[in-house]
Amino acid sequence: MIDVRWMWAFLDTPLNDRAASWDYWSTVTGWALSEPRGDHAEFATLLPDDGDPWVKVQAVAQGAGGIHVDLDVEDVRVAADRATALGAIEVGTLGAPPAVVVLRSPAGLPFCLTTWQGEHTQVREGVSELIDQVCIDLPAEVHDLETSFWEALTGWSWRPTDVPEFSCLTRPDGIPIRFLFQRLGEEHGPARAHLDLACVDRAATRARHVAAGAHVVDDRDFWTVLRDPVGRLYCLTDRTPVQAWVQRD
Repeated sequence: MIDVRWMWAFLDTPLNDRAASWDYWSTVTGWALSEPRGDHAEFATLLPDDGDPWVKVQAVAQGAGGIHVDLDVEDVRVAADRATALGAIEVGTLGAPPAVVVLRSPAGLPFCLTTWQGEHTQVREGVSELIDQVCIDLPAEVHDLETSFWEALTGWSWRPTDVPEFSCLTRPDGIPIRFLFQRLGEEHGPARAHLDLACVDRAATRARHVAAGAHVVDDRDFWTVLRDPVGRLYCLTDRTPVQAWVQRD
């Protein structure tokens, strides 16, 4: 296992859709965008009013976009070696010695190991909605392999939920995002992922997101599937921000 000190959700968007995506997520979260950074101004951070941030945006030159996670650790080389020993594939590094190692999980999900900068505080009290969860969507043939990988890598306990097709990892104190796993009805294919938002009032959040440019894909008993203005799927759930923290598993 590795010692994860903080976790980031990254919204990856093709360059042509950068403005629409970044503006949308700043609007619906109510968080200001940091000044862009990187050689091509391709990175920015969404900044909550209180506490440390845990969501970043990235413009990508190739690919359809989506999301990935960054796991902050104190020694990315040691952590990357552990990840590859568990079945991940190393794609590349940034910096020397590496400050970032880019990898793919055994089922093909991109993620990064990044150097922890001291983030430790997330504010949930008084918040009506919050990006709280990364759901990894898994075809049946890779489900067990992928859940076992993330459990072994993080050292966080795996457990089933009340809904048979879902399971999760119990995040430790101080980690802002939960890993949820969904077993899909399809048999074959790579892993993919989407964001979930915990909501105090899902209907009110749904209306606000639609007004900002989202489209409703499906309404279920406990969650709503939306598509953002650049085509990215995500969900609103009935787990309130505070409940989602108290019930971390």
